Order: sequence, then structure tokens, then C-alpha cells
Amino acid sequence: MSRAVLLERPIQLAPVPPQRAEGILDLDGDVRGVPLAEKKRLIEAYNGAMLAVSDRIVDTLMTYRDEVSEYWYVNSEGAVLHELRPEVTLSGTAVARRDGTIEKGLESIGLRRGWRSVQDKAAGFRAVAERAVLLLDAPTVTGGTYPVVLDPELAGVFIHEAFGHLSEADFVYENPQAREMMTLGRRFGKPVLNVGDNGAASGLRGTLPFDDEGTPTQDTALIREGILVGRLHSRETAAAMHERPTGNARAISFRHPPIVRMTNTYIGNGRGTFEDLIRDLKLGVYACGAFGGQTMLENFSFTAAYGYMIRDGQVAELVKDVVLAGNLFQTLDRIDHIAGDFRWNQMGGGCGKGGQFPLPVTEGAPHVRIEEALIGGDLPND
Repeated sequence: MSRAVLLERPIQLAPVPPQRAEGILDLDGDVRGVPLAEKKRLIEAYNGAMLAVSDRIVDTLMTYRDEVSEYWYVNSEGAVLHELRPEVTLSGTAVARRDGTIEKGLESIGLRRGWRSVQDKAAGFRAVAERAVLLLDAPTVTGGTYPVVLDPELAGVFIHEAFGHLSEADFVYENPQAREMMTLGRRFGKPVLNVGDNGAASGLRGTLPFDDEGTPTQDTALIREGILVGRLHSRETAAAMHERPTGNARAISFRHPPIVRMTNTYIGNGRGTFEDLIRDLKLGVYACGAFGGQTMLENFSFTAAYGYMIRDGQVAELVKDVVLAGNLFQTLDRIDHIAGDFRWNQMGGGCGKGGQFPLPVTEGAPHVRIEEALIGGDLPND
């Protein structure tokens, strides 16, 4: 009933065979059977791991959230779908201070699993606290144009924010400028670049057997060998654009209409190692993690959590305040090397669109090298 409004013309829906199915994702230690006191002990232990790093750690914050939601989807075409959807998220922030300088580190975990998936994570929380302390003494990166290597976390956030939203077909259909930019068959990058969205991947926050229109989720190719080959669809946008539904109609609750959303968006694996990406760089920047960013159509700006200078093919000193900015299409075209070390970034948080936030999603990528990118920071010395 979330779409019960008077329309000037009827909505056309691309056909999807109706299914009757039960889907229970891996509960992996059902959180409904874990006492609250045990959950409290877990986050106290992780919080203690951060506080124990240094007396420079002056503040910490730990949050834990879990749920198992029961989901029914029934439509007039005969589809009857029933699922249990588990989710657990855990995040910790450590704040380091010395005199007037403050730095922070953030660890975030989010999975469509259960209690066992958040055990034995102290090392990650300890590491972000240690890095926050190290950043107190780190210099700000010198601004300029560099070869830049993105770690899997930042590369995944980049492809989600800068490219993924442009691939959502409702935005493309309703925006003439976007239709021109996102023409299928357009070359976006070198043959090494492959991008997709996989709602059927195992155990991730964007993973679902079916979307919120009853369409089975799938692995949808968006860029294949540098060429734009697909986009993300609901049944409505697929019908309007004479394409096939991809299982990307999602709503954050029954109070909201399904709209086109990402699931688990990724840059595909390449070849070789991280060391192969930096071996021939005289001077470059290794940008790691993500503290946020913004996009405006094809233009973007992202702040890395931290970074390192690359000197003579080696990772050198730690730097901070690393801001990556540029034009999406130019940047995609400048990706010249992708390593073979893909990983999913299993973070908490969520994606926002059309007043629906936070929608569980995941990003993934290997290490990615951009042959030339603009890095904001301190002015260079004369």
C-alpha cells in the first residue's frame, strides 16, 4: 500500500515470473538467543582494547546493533515470499589527543549474519586506536597531482558513491544529462576495469534472495573491460527503458515504496599484488580508509581516513588529511592497474536516497591504481 496514490498514467512493470519461496539467511548464532549481558560484555572488551593502547586515547565510543526481521512479500501476480533477515553491526571510535591536536580512528563491521560473526575482533579495534595515536605526529599530505593507490576500502566507497548512484536507472531515466553520460556502450576505462553489483553474494549486508518487488537478485555487470554494459533496475524502470529487471528495487520498510538501490557494489579483481602497483612509482600517495565524501553528478571529493607517501616504489611515511577530488569519468579512465587482492568491506552504516536511510549495502574492491589524481592538502614548499 506504500504506492497507493492516484497516478495520471498507469505504471508499467517488466514481467517477472511469480515465485513461492522461503529464504532464511545464515543466522550464524541467532542473536535472539544471546543475553543482553553477554552483548554488553563483548563491547566492553572491545572498548577496553582501544583504551589500553595509550594514555593519548581520551575518548572512545562502541555501538552494537542486531536484528532478525521477518519479511513477507505477496503480490497480485501470485508471488509469495517469506524470509528471515539477520543483521549485526558493530562499530568503535577511538579519539586521540595531544595538546590541541585531535585525531580519530574508526572500525566498523556489518554483516547479514549473527552472533558468531562479531567474535574475536579486538585486533581491528586496537589497530584503529593505535593509528589515531600515530596520526597525532603525522604531517598533512602536500597537495598536488600524484599517482594514487586506493586501498580496497576507499576504492569500494569510491565506486559506490561516485559511480554506483549514476548506475541506478531511475536517476538515469529521469535525468537527460545522466542519460547522455550513462549511454550503454560508452568506454569508461581501460580493459582492466570491471564493475558490478551482486545482490546474491553470500553473507553481505546488501545480500537478499529477492528484492522488494519479488525479483530474484543477481550479479549485474555494469562495466565490463572498460565498457558500460548495464545498469540497476526495478521492474518499473526496466519496463520504461525496455531492459530487464536486475533485482534492485529496495525499501527500508513497509512504509516506503521500493526504489532503485544498490546492493553489494564492487570493482572486479585484477592481477598481481599491491607491491606490483607501487614498484615503479617514484612519488605517489597510498590513500586508505574513508571518512566521508560528496558527489555532484560526475564530480567527487573523498576524504581518506589516513594515507602514506610512496617513495621509490616503497610505502614511506604516514600522512593525514588526504582528500581525493576529481571528475569520475576522467578518474575511471586513469585507472591503469588493479591488483588481485579483492575483498568485501564489511562495514556498518548504510546508504541514503529519496529519504530512505540507512539501507544496508556493501562495497568491495582490490587495491586500485590511478595514474594521475588530484590530492588536496598542504601547499607545497617553495
